[in-house]
Amino acid sequence: MPSLRWRIAVMTAALVLVSIFLLASILILAFEERNENLTEQIVNQQLEHSMSLWQRAPELASPNTPHMQLYHQVRGKSAPGLPPYLANLAVGHHEIFDGDVEYHVSVRDDASGRFILAYDVRTSEELYRFLVFMTIFIAALVTLVTLFAVYLLAKRLTRHLETLATSIDQAQGHYARPGMERELLVVAQALDAHEARQTAQLERESAFSANLSHELRTPLSSIRSDAELVAEIPDLPPAARRRAERIIATADRITSLASSLLALARAQSPGDRQAVALAPTLLEIWVSLLPAYTDKNGHGITRKLDLEVPASAMVDADPALLRLVLRNLLDNALRYTPDAQVRCELKGNTLSVLDRGQGFLPEAIPFVFDRFYHSGNHISFGIGLALVKHIADASGWQVSASNVEGGGGKVSIDFGPALHLD
Repeated sequence: MPSLRWRIAVMTAALVLVSIFLLASILILAFEERNENLTEQIVNQQLEHSMSLWQRAPELASPNTPHMQLYHQVRGKSAPGLPPYLANLAVGHHEIFDGDVEYHVSVRDDASGRFILAYDVRTSEELYRFLVFMTIFIAALVTLVTLFAVYLLAKRLTRHLETLATSIDQAQGHYARPGMERELLVVAQALDAHEARQTAQLERESAFSANLSHELRTPLSSIRSDAELVAEIPDLPPAARRRAERIIATADRITSLASSLLALARAQSPGDRQAVALAPTLLEIWVSLLPAYTDKNGHGITRKLDLEVPASAMVDADPALLRLVLRNLLDNALRYTPDAQVRCELKGNTLSVLDRGQGFLPEAIPFVFDRFYHSGNHISFGIGLALVKHIADASGWQVSASNVEGGGGKVSIDFGPALHLD
């Protein structure tokens, strides 16, 4: 992930670098133009001075510098030592290159002939190149200094941002702290207000779920008791007995759902742990679930459970919560399996419940354990697997969901050290 500090530092350094180069370019261009004008002025002044001295003392007319050469050409004759590239220049100021060497040349005429003054500007060019080099060196140095200075400054200024992020990660609450910068304080106060609203909403939802589950239990108990009494009537027609048994199974299912709601509402955590035999508990829950999957004529789905769990497998867990987890897993498998071919297998410390339904849609697998998840593809989940995830997390177990090769879905629980073989 890119660092905000480095991005600020790099952007600032880049801005400084661009500013330096813009300013340096303007100064260098101004220097070059000024140097050209100054060179032309020096050459013209020296030529005028040499021409005036030539009339009185020709031996004193030559410039006193090794970078200037004066040539005097009498009309119709060639000047001694005059290079060919200077011989035919018109009167005025010229810039001539002899290989890599640049000359500024001034040409004048008077009554005695033609005067040619050539000025070797290599010294000026070296000064110009040195100026460009120093500009680049200073720009690079200032950019590096700016980069690290701004990074350290940004690190100091964003220190409270890291503290805020740590507080959010650890769910400490009360994010607004004294000494925060104004902009960061606004974010912290918004987080505090959002957490307060979320907490209040969760409390209202928890209170509603708890009250609802309590309100459901009393009428459900009455319905179940009446159905049991009906089922025990002698000479009761078989169809009526089957309906009574279905009522009992449905009441148990709704009671289990109410318990699930209450567990979620209370964010229930495990109580006293006991060693629970896994295979008998699975078989008992399986038998209790089957009556709910019969039609009004008593025709049920194929009742088959492949139980590949050793009889000696024990789980150290809260018995009530473990039963709730296993019941939700088996109920989920029965609901989505047309012929109820459900397999429970134990590999290592992991219990897997496999059905023979259509399996999970690939895009829905990440949301299998989300409460009341719904997408536009008609994918929806209730609270059964969400409760499984909640209890597993509270108990230190790991849950996962996947598809089975050949068709069907699989939900697995890794009990870790809580599972052992006696």
